[in-house]
Amino acid sequence: MTTGSTDALPPTAIAGRDDVPATADSGRWGRWRWLRHEWTVAVLGGLLLAVVLTWPTLRHPASTVPGDIADPTLQAWQLAWGGHALLHDPSGLWHSNTFFPERYTYAYSDTLLGYAPAGMLGSGFEAALVRYNVMYVLVHALAFVGAYALVRQLGAGRWGGALAGLAWAFAPWRLAHAGHLNILSSGGIALCLAMLARGHGWSLRHGYRPERRRPGWALAGWLVAAWQVSLGFAIGLPLVYLLLAGVLVAAGGYGWSWWRRRQRPAFGRRLLVADLAGGAVFGSVTLLLGLVYLRVVNLNPQAERTLDWTTHFSPPLIGFVTAPADSWLWGERHAAARDQLTWPPEMALLPGMTLLGLAGAGLFLSVYPARRRIAVGLGVLGTVLLGLGATLGGDGDPGYLTLSEHLPGWDALRTPGRMMHWTSLLLAVLAAGAVTALAGEVRRWSARWSRLLAPVVLLTPLALVGVEAINRTPHPEVPPPPAAMRTAAEPALVLPAGGALDLIYMAWTTDGFPRVTNGLAGFEPATQARTRAATAAFPDPGSVAYLRSIGVRSVVALPGWAAGTPWEGIASRPVDGLGITREDIDGVLVYQL
Repeated sequence: MTTGSTDALPPTAIAGRDDVPATADSGRWGRWRWLRHEWTVAVLGGLLLAVVLTWPTLRHPASTVPGDIADPTLQAWQLAWGGHALLHDPSGLWHSNTFFPERYTYAYSDTLLGYAPAGMLGSGFEAALVRYNVMYVLVHALAFVGAYALVRQLGAGRWGGALAGLAWAFAPWRLAHAGHLNILSSGGIALCLAMLARGHGWSLRHGYRPERRRPGWALAGWLVAAWQVSLGFAIGLPLVYLLLAGVLVAAGGYGWSWWRRRQRPAFGRRLLVADLAGGAVFGSVTLLLGLVYLRVVNLNPQAERTLDWTTHFSPPLIGFVTAPADSWLWGERHAAARDQLTWPPEMALLPGMTLLGLAGAGLFLSVYPARRRIAVGLGVLGTVLLGLGATLGGDGDPGYLTLSEHLPGWDALRTPGRMMHWTSLLLAVLAAGAVTALAGEVRRWSARWSRLLAPVVLLTPLALVGVEAINRTPHPEVPPPPAAMRTAAEPALVLPAGGALDLIYMAWTTDGFPRVTNGLAGFEPATQARTRAATAAFPDPGSVAYLRSIGVRSVVALPGWAAGTPWEGIASRPVDGLGITREDIDGVLVYQL
């Protein structure tokens, strides 16, 4: 075997190989050999890249968040609430401390429930921000490792794996979602596919090899898929349908092969049991979460979204080669193209110019068989057509809107551009095949030229992808909770109410989780508008009576934030004769009802 040929071997044959003779030196350092293992390097490399390419996220993790102070504060609260509920009252998980007196309020948005164990670490507002920022970095690292593992299992080499991981985890289009942790949390998609492929002995390069079946890996793949779905249906639901389609196609192919050859193909009882057990867990998690969201819709019919949302967020074709404003390399250069997009945050979908070029090359130069890379190319085309939404053919039917009309739950996926998860992953697979083929060509050079030029040749595409990943994402400071929040009796109302301010208030409640009427989600429960209308003149007899009738015991008012709202000038409104008390704590008013 020639030097460097391990690049084409399966992962288990790389690092720590048994065919290397033992020496005194290897005995001395053998216990630390795991540090040089391929997967140790991949994980540590993913973590390092995540820290560097999301910087300055970890510079001030206790006071700032990436993107803006809207959705990140909501998701910081979600992470904290999940852990808090599981520690203190698991039966009340879905009935959170916000949107009082509503029920099932934790399911008003994608819950990020799978991160609940992280929510058990630490407590309070600063811990919530630190936890969010750490998870923000880790989701990028997991996406790198997941894509790396997938393309390695599919038959690409280590250089191809590194390219795929970098290109998928840090694609320019992801920068538009700096404030959407649920959308960035896609690492489990690639990782579960890698595990399932490994468990079933299948690779894109070599096809089905029964001798490489690993039932344990198949079971692990199903469990990771279930965990991915628990992070939210926004990107989890397409995975559900992909795996369902994969099972049906595999079963059909198995039956066809059996019928044609009159001999049962190799599969194995243990693998079947692993698939049935893992599939049952995956299906149960999906079904149980789906039932919770259906309950929310039943209680709040206005939560059901029409296809008008999908039409509104459908990107034009130019969006697929347009970068978000937060891209360091392309942001300003693509400003004119972004001006043509009606909603750039969901329509600037550039997967990376370098990735597009390498994927195109991978259709012609690759270690994958021609028919399979053509199939991957068709997958790219299909996901792009779906990603166009209603702009495909003028109405998106057939296309994304067809799925919305016929697949349960798909109509809630209002943003077709998020199909870019799948487009960019397939592009990464094609690009990894091309880079692996290039690495093979480099090895055939003379030893002298290989030593001198190989690193330059193979590092160049990685460097180009890395440059496209550099961000200029803002990291605003989140206002800390005022001391007055700790003195207010719960349930409480925080004024001014409504809009993104409610998201900040939700984050404030991570300090003890007092019940509040405030909250913001993708829809508005009936009590929200009613409470705002009834308290517009607070404090007055009508508003006080209303709040008491729904069980609110205190009101926290921030006069400095009330300009332009119905509560402007609230500090000058008298409380005489209302039977309530008012206390001024550092400029924040606390009314005890």
